[in-house]
Amino acid sequence: MATSFTEKKQTVATRAAVILPWERSAHGQDVRAAEARLEEAVGLTASIGLVIVRKAVLLLRMRRSATLLGKGQIDSLRIAVKADNIDVLVVDTKLTPAQQRNLETEFGCKVIDRTGLILDIFGARAATREGTLQVELAHLEYQRSRLVRLWTHLERQRGGFGFLGGPGETQIEADRRMIGERIVRLKKDLEQVRRTRGLHRQARKRVPFPVVALVGYTNAGKSTLFNALTGATVYAQDQLFATLDPTMRAIELPSGRQVILSDTVGFISDLPTELIAAFRATLEEVAEADIILHVRDIAHPDSATQKKDVLGVLQSMAKDNMLEQDWPSRVIEVLNKVDLLGEHAAALQGDESVAISAITGDGLDRLLARIDQRITSGMEMVRYALPLTDGAALAWLYQHGEVIGRNDREEEADITVRLLAEDRARFERQFRHITPQIA
Repeated sequence: MATSFTEKKQTVATRAAVILPWERSAHGQDVRAAEARLEEAVGLTASIGLVIVRKAVLLLRMRRSATLLGKGQIDSLRIAVKADNIDVLVVDTKLTPAQQRNLETEFGCKVIDRTGLILDIFGARAATREGTLQVELAHLEYQRSRLVRLWTHLERQRGGFGFLGGPGETQIEADRRMIGERIVRLKKDLEQVRRTRGLHRQARKRVPFPVVALVGYTNAGKSTLFNALTGATVYAQDQLFATLDPTMRAIELPSGRQVILSDTVGFISDLPTELIAAFRATLEEVAEADIILHVRDIAHPDSATQKKDVLGVLQSMAKDNMLEQDWPSRVIEVLNKVDLLGEHAAALQGDESVAISAITGDGLDRLLARIDQRITSGMEMVRYALPLTDGAALAWLYQHGEVIGRNDREEEADITVRLLAEDRARFERQFRHITPQIA
C-alpha cells in the first residue's frame, strides 16, 4: 500500500500548492462557489499536515485529455512551483492516471488529485480494524488503475515458466496481480467484520432501543453534538473528517425513554466512488436508523450546497437499496452553529428543523424533545391488565414504553402505555399470559 504523507518522517515541513480547475461551462460564473470549494480543498490539504504556500482557482475553457490544464496555465504554474519550492501539488478534481503522470513530469513534484487526497486523510484517521481495512481496500482500488510500482522489491521482469517460454511477468503485471490478491483478502476480512457488526445490530434489535444516526457534511459539528448529548469524549476538532469510524452511545430522552445515538463519517462533495463502496458498513448505521439527524453548519456560506450534497448521497443509497425509500420521513434537520449568527438565529426555528449550538448547548433541549416527539408519533397505544404481583411485566413496560395512565385495583393494574410496534410484539411474545384489553 502506498505510504501516506502523514506517515512520512519529515525533517522540514512539506510545502504544498492547491489549485482548483473550474469549468465555467459546468459551474457558470459563480465566483463565490469557486472560492468556497477552494477553501474546502485547502482545509483538506492542511488536515494532513501539509503547509499551503499557494492556492488558486484556474478557469478552464476545456479539459485537455493529456494534462487537463492549458499550456499557458502549465507554464505559469511551473514557474510558481519552482519559485515557491513546492513539494506537493494538490489538484482539486479527479485526474486520470495519464494526467497525473504528465503533470508530475511538467512540474517536477508530486501531484495528487481530490480522490488521492481524501484517501490519504482517511488513511491517517481510521482507528478501528474495520476502518483500517476499508481505507486499505479503497486505496488499492484507486492505485490499481495507476500502478506506480508500489512493490519495488520485484524484478522488472520475471522469467517465463518451463517450456511455455515467453518474456515472463513484467513489473506492472506482477503489481496488478499482487494488488488483486490483496483486494480479495481484504474483502473477505471486511465481510467477516460486517458479519460481526450484523450480530451486534441483531443484539441491539433484541433490546431494542430506537437508533438515532447523525449525518451531515464533514465539519458540520456532528461529533461535537454527539459529545454534548452523550457526555462522551469522541474526537472532535474544527477539522475536515475528524471522525471516520462509527461510534454509538445510549442517551435518555425527556420522557425517560432510551435511544442509541450513532455518529458517522461526514459526507463531502465529489466523494470518491472507491470510498462510497468501501465505507458501506459505516453507512449501514444510517440505513438501520429509526431517526436521521441531518446536522448542518448553518453559518457556513455554502450551507445550501452542502445540504444538497448530503441529500444526494442519501438518495443514491436509496437507489442502491441501501436505504428505504421513505428515508426523508425519518429526517430531522439540525441547524448547528447558530451561536455564530447572532440576532439572525431566532428566525431559523421551524416545524421541519431545530436550531442549536452544540458548543454552547443552546437548543439541545428542543432537539431532544423533537426526537422524543418523532419516536412517539410512531408508537401505538395499548391497554393491559397486569397482576400486581407480576413485577417483571410492569418493569418491562416502564422501561420500554411510555406509561400514560395507570389504575391499580385490588389484584391487578390497568395500564395504558404507548409502545413501538416491535416492542409491543416482543412484550406479548415474552409475557404470553397477558393480553391487550379493549380500549
